Amino acid sequence: MNTEMELNQAAEQFFEFLTHQKRYSPNTLRAYRIDLEHWLLDLRDKRGIQSLAELSTGMEVAQLRSYLSSLYDTHEKSSLCRRLSAIRSFLKYLRVQGLIARDVGVLVPTPKAKKTLPVFFKVEEMDELISAPDTATILGRRDRAIFEVLYGCGLRVSEAVGLNISDVSLEQGWLTVMGKGSKERSVPFGPPARQAIEAWLTDRQDLTSKNADKTPLFINFRGGRLTVRSVARLLAKHLVRMAASRSISPHGLRHSFATHLLAAGADLRTIQELLGHARLSTTQRYTHVDLGALLDEYRVAHPLAKR
Repeated sequence: MNTEMELNQAAEQFFEFLTHQKRYSPNTLRAYRIDLEHWLLDLRDKRGIQSLAELSTGMEVAQLRSYLSSLYDTHEKSSLCRRLSAIRSFLKYLRVQGLIARDVGVLVPTPKAKKTLPVFFKVEEMDELISAPDTATILGRRDRAIFEVLYGCGLRVSEAVGLNISDVSLEQGWLTVMGKGSKERSVPFGPPARQAIEAWLTDRQDLTSKNADKTPLFINFRGGRLTVRSVARLLAKHLVRMAASRSISPHGLRHSFATHLLAAGADLRTIQELLGHARLSTTQRYTHVDLGALLDEYRVAHPLAKR
């Protein structure tokens, strides 16, 4: 057991483990690195802990709780939960590898994060949004296809922009999607999405120059793969175009997909598979959304609800 190893060196080994063994996404790795480096800096500057030996013998539960408490006024509870998750994962890794004798992370309770209901559009609003792009133009037909895929398949934005042409089976009506943790899943799509994708694929070659990437399904006018931010910008543009009364994020189209499926009677397990959720509890929050919509309708329609 190399207890004299510097904590920064151990952290790099930990990130190698997350990258190659756990297959964490780049975004998760980036967030974990920021969180862990902040904590390690606090250990060094305020606690004088720099090596595994010092961490193993000098780290106490009270110190970790004190560190988290110092962040309460400047961080959202969701950020604190993520930071504690990063620290716990690191300490667990060190314990399993035999690099520290004890893991104090398991003794620190998770801060209770504020539960917020997912924001979604009603079916009528989604119809209006999908119809917002000007399909008389190439980019309009591309945007229409993107909205059909995001809403029709319930994809994360990163999954949609990560699609390649080879991932689309128009005949079978399936997409092969690479989700979180490099987990592959197959997702069906209906006739509206098929028609939109077919129209876009016909036009796509007009945007493809000799030096353009011929692999991505969705590309920009220069021929490069679309990014998550690009999708957010084009969605914002079309929300203005349709004069929407409220805003929604690209991820909100995924929320709308799940909420509408649930309202139509789809099984939670089915929705879980379609969304690629690792835990059913993640999918179950849509039951609260559906109840919330039901309550809204009750308040509007029932004569006694306004008293």
